Amino acid sequence: MPADCGNGGNGGGNDQRVGEIVGSIGAGLCVLVGVTHDDTEADAVKLADKIWHLRVMDDEAGVMNRSVADTTRDVLVVSQFTLYGDTSGGRRPSWIAAARPEHAEPLVDRVVARLRELGATVATGRFRTEMRVALVNDGPVTVLIEI
Repeated sequence: MPADCGNGGNGGGNDQRVGEIVGSIGAGLCVLVGVTHDDTEADAVKLADKIWHLRVMDDEAGVMNRSVADTTRDVLVVSQFTLYGDTSGGRRPSWIAAARPEHAEPLVDRVVARLRELGATVATGRFRTEMRVALVNDGPVTVLIEI
């Protein structure tokens, strides 16, 4: 489950090169984090704790009984406001439920900080930058975590 996060080439400012890898892990978890208006720092800590202990990694028998804390300790965290895209009103998503960057960025940073406090090796993307995320989804296993 290696994953890389790199600059997609637009919206990232003049100091970033197109194709630059800004975060990379080996086998581990690629976590896309969406923040909404009423999310708090306590929610960010709770999310990080849940990610750290979530039993989605295979044990010796190939059963998902282990957490990233028990295995590789590698986590790639990428802010993803589009997780709050609402298509219930038509064909064009509404982003109203996504938190503004000034609210969301500190909470994503808190998720990263808490994971590091727990012992994770955390790589990240860049906030408010178009990212190209490449991963090998071993399984595939995709889990939605609501806090």
